[in-house]
Amino acid sequence: MGVRPGDDPGGNPDDPGRRAGSGAYEQVAEAIAAGLRGAVPAAVPGRLCAVAVALLPVSGASVSLRGDGMPVHLAASSPYAAHLAQLQATLGDGPCRNVLQTGRPVLARDLAAADCARRWPVFAQQALGAGLRAVYALPLGSDDTCVGTLDLYRDMPGGLTTGQRRTARLVAGAMTVALMDLPYGVPDGDEPWLSGLAADHDRVHQAIGMIMVQLGIGADEALARLRGDAFARGRTALEVALDVVSHRRRFDSP
Repeated sequence: MGVRPGDDPGGNPDDPGRRAGSGAYEQVAEAIAAGLRGAVPAAVPGRLCAVAVALLPVSGASVSLRGDGMPVHLAASSPYAAHLAQLQATLGDGPCRNVLQTGRPVLARDLAAADCARRWPVFAQQALGAGLRAVYALPLGSDDTCVGTLDLYRDMPGGLTTGQRRTARLVAGAMTVALMDLPYGVPDGDEPWLSGLAADHDRVHQAIGMIMVQLGIGADEALARLRGDAFARGRTALEVALDVVSHRRRFDSP
């Protein structure tokens, strides 16, 4: 398969920018360690998003996990970055989706460019309207399995240098290790730190099931109806799902 516009082929391992990076690696490692100091498990993903924004020329960062049907938003550096992550999940369109499908980084240098408009017609339009110009999405996981994405957002067009791409990969690697090593429970009998995310994901699937019954359709079409309704109303898929579950919204009524 050829490399599509915006895909990052991973770079040349013999690139002099990579070989000369031991000092930069130590600086990034120190920044990550400082950013995580004293953090409870639930705060770690958000802290790493903040570290990414501090280290790179980006205005926001978010992390999402692979989910059935749609990604699960985990954390973000700001409400704006969280909105952009939810936008991709709601639309089912954007760099995050491509990374989850291929396991390869996607560097969208200018969402206003023709190739981005062709590749993500709906997402590019909505993102530009929200003031976004570039997205750099990196896979989380191993070479064989992509478990999520680290999405970096920029309000002006442009790419990342070799050193900046290396820094982004280091942060993504730290995010992967953190997600794999974090305990699912916390001391003193508190609720597991992922319980809130699981609840949100369950609500979406519960809503999909209710829409299937209301309209007599399959799961894929029910998810498409949920996403379409959210888009038409300027809301997120999760917000509409919560309305469906609480019986504030029915899909067999006008």
